[in-house]
Amino acid sequence: MEFVFETGRERETYQVEVRYSLLWEAALGIAAITNTPLIKTLEQPESEWKRIKDSLQEEMLDHLDYAEKNNTWKALLQLLHEENFENLSSFIDYIKSLSNEAFKFICLPFLGTHLQKTRKEAAGGDEASLLELQKAASWNPFFPAYIELVCKEDPGKLKKHLLHMLTGWYEAAVKPDEERINRILKRDVESKSKMAAKMKPEPFVEWATEGRIYPPEPSIHHVLLIPHTIYRPWNIEADFEDTKVFFYPASNESIYPNDPFIPPASLVQKHKALGDEIRLKIIKMLSVKGRTLQEVTDELGMGKTTIHHHLKTLKGARLVEVKESKYFLRQVSLQALSEELNQFLDRK
Repeated sequence: MEFVFETGRERETYQVEVRYSLLWEAALGIAAITNTPLIKTLEQPESEWKRIKDSLQEEMLDHLDYAEKNNTWKALLQLLHEENFENLSSFIDYIKSLSNEAFKFICLPFLGTHLQKTRKEAAGGDEASLLELQKAASWNPFFPAYIELVCKEDPGKLKKHLLHMLTGWYEAAVKPDEERINRILKRDVESKSKMAAKMKPEPFVEWATEGRIYPPEPSIHHVLLIPHTIYRPWNIEADFEDTKVFFYPASNESIYPNDPFIPPASLVQKHKALGDEIRLKIIKMLSVKGRTLQEVTDELGMGKTTIHHHLKTLKGARLVEVKESKYFLRQVSLQALSEELNQFLDRK
């Protein structure tokens, strides 16, 4: 299901779309379980990840091991972006219908419009194009090896791996709780769509993702927001032609709808940051002009360590930003605060 809305623009910007799917939830679950260092940072306890893994058959565990070594979860996210798949069976039918070259092309990461021809030629088996893609992706820790895998692995084998893995994980981790997860994601998309009507694209993206600042780029005209529960509290970013994707954590109020008094985490953080006399003085100072740490310290006549702590708190709440060693007030974030509060107060 999806909601599309055009938030008015005073300058060139992007259109925002919010969409959700249990298939994305499953793919992100695979991305999480195959990233061992990440597990400890996720909200879902390690005991729950262990319980799910213990319930899996040996063949499925082998597929997860393969995904951990080769980052094939990336291929799932690439493929799921192609259409609005209603269910697992429609995705399976789609994958089976793809030609080998089309399948490889979609699985390969988008590295820029200027490399689309190279991407296609690499998918077709051209060795020089493969090397060019790897060179262009050298900034990413796993892209070069992943690109080689996609280009050189038997496509039939890779298709079977992806479908077996997604099906197995969906059955074990999503299906037993799919009604509850679906309600959470649906609530979150509906809530975000209401807020989008009141905000411009950039502050809306920052608010929805709880802090990801994304200014317009020349080649990006669409931003796709996809809520998840499995990867909380982290955002995941992905690039596609003409589109930037943010997989963002579903909000507290979407997860706990029976508690109408639970506030959004970002709202609490901002108000805590503002609930201090010194920090309010700093906000007032920065509303006039940007200042260095030394300038703020001299103006307030306090220790540099103390002022740095206050500025760090304001920066953590995304009320202040640093540019060229100067601190500036983030007017957009401050102005959005009243809408965030109204959204919370209006929730039934």
